[in-house]
Amino acid sequence: MRKFLSFVLWALLCCCWTTQAEIFTSISQMTDLIYTEKELVQSLSEYIKAEESKLSAIKSWANKLEALTRLSTSDPEGYLAHPVNAYKLMKRLNTEWSELETLVLQNPSEGFISNMSIHRQFFPDEEDEKGAAKALMRLQDTYQLDSEAFSKGKLPGIHSNVMLTVEDCFDMGKTAYNDADYYHSVLWMQQSLKQLDAAEETEVAKGDILDYLSYSVYQMGDLPRAIELTRRLVAIDPSHQRAGGNLRYFEGLFTKQLSELNQEDYPPPSEEPIQLGTYTRPKDHLPERDVYEALCRGEGLGMNDVRRSRLYCRYQDRNRNPRLLLKPMKEEDEWDSPRIVRYLEVLSHEETERIKQLAKPRLARATVRDPKTGVLTTANYRVSKSAWLEEEDDPVIARVNQRIEDITGLEVDTAELLQVANYGVGGQYEPHYDFSRPPFDKNPDGNRLATFLNYKDEPDAFKRLGTGNRVATFLNYMSDVEAGGATVFPDFGAAIWPRKGTAVFWYNLFKSGEGDYRTRHAACPVLVGSKWVSNKWIHERGQEFRRPCGLTEVDQS
Repeated sequence: MRKFLSFVLWALLCCCWTTQAEIFTSISQMTDLIYTEKELVQSLSEYIKAEESKLSAIKSWANKLEALTRLSTSDPEGYLAHPVNAYKLMKRLNTEWSELETLVLQNPSEGFISNMSIHRQFFPDEEDEKGAAKALMRLQDTYQLDSEAFSKGKLPGIHSNVMLTVEDCFDMGKTAYNDADYYHSVLWMQQSLKQLDAAEETEVAKGDILDYLSYSVYQMGDLPRAIELTRRLVAIDPSHQRAGGNLRYFEGLFTKQLSELNQEDYPPPSEEPIQLGTYTRPKDHLPERDVYEALCRGEGLGMNDVRRSRLYCRYQDRNRNPRLLLKPMKEEDEWDSPRIVRYLEVLSHEETERIKQLAKPRLARATVRDPKTGVLTTANYRVSKSAWLEEEDDPVIARVNQRIEDITGLEVDTAELLQVANYGVGGQYEPHYDFSRPPFDKNPDGNRLATFLNYKDEPDAFKRLGTGNRVATFLNYMSDVEAGGATVFPDFGAAIWPRKGTAVFWYNLFKSGEGDYRTRHAACPVLVGSKWVSNKWIHERGQEFRRPCGLTEVDQS
């Protein structure tokens, strides 16, 4: 039984390594795994029952035969003197032992293995596990959550019984360590050590945790603490392969540093426990990282009383559009400059569910264009799955497209298809522009460093479409999100939170056709919940009379 379960685990791991799924990028597709796992558990229970039944029958045979052999071996000749005993011995060895052999050779696992083989093509792979681990770290950074909060299932506004074990925290730390992400490796190895010291049962060796933790702390530049942790490791395991060498190296390096500073004594390591904020997170590719993440948390908003006084709500019939006369749209100002508006009751519940239903089988990992090669590729800064829907797919798509045209007053025949996206674990799309730009900012002051760093910088991104640049974005929110998932604009400090059935709209270009660089925006990581959106990117062609050029380069309306 134990050998079989070991084989099952091995088979599961093998199938995980050979499947390329990227399942973690979509909550919708991950829900299918819940039902897959339920079916496998049921199949496993059936196998266990069959195995128990088989073992019960074998045990019954063994008890009966043990009693017979005990009697027969006490006086073999006397036992065989009785002709019935002689006959039964011949019969047992010729027939009944063969039947027992057949019973032992029966394999109740075939049904379970067959069921698992059917489902294994849908299993997540190693990249999914790694992606999900990195998603937790991304949430940890964005929403400033310490490892203990995650470990105990304490998320903002959410309390659950979901716990991370010592093994879970250790594996999180190893994922970070293997990526040379020592900042997160320290946080998760420390949490693993903390739970182990609290007497949590685990098969993870304390020495293994200290090994990873001490080296990660060293990489963060904290030599005193690295020395102290390595000494603890040597005390536990004096024969550890690396500990002795690391300790001599750390102490030698520290002695050299003290000598350069004209100090003689080792300063004691900090007695404060390692936690979020103990070490500074390394900078990355995103210049506005701090502003972006603060907005995701609802901090640093640029809205003040003066600006708020300019915001209104109204009924919008778009110049007495016949389809809006009897039921005008409810329009709310979200921001004054650049102008961002929200429309209420844009999509009904039935429409959103139908759109999700259409999109789900077509969802594929969302891509971005590599600025160097021009090839569409996946990227860690965009974690979601998307699908493109045409009017021919279902009447609801045609209705939505017509509704967008009625609401905006813009031509949608030249717009891109309706894109539907579902965000996965920690799903996000870091700051980006929707419109295409020249690869270098023409502004001589170079005040838009982020322009060059944006991941879709290419002058002819939409040339093949022949419809011009993306003049505007219409974004439908198709689900409520319990926590996180805001749309933020770091340039001017706006945060717009998802509300199911509503939509937000803004212009990406000035009336001159020049890009409005203030519209650089991001989809914040989803902390709790499943975020569904659909968007329509409206292009320049067809808007010549609907939104004519202005008198200046930066005219907006």
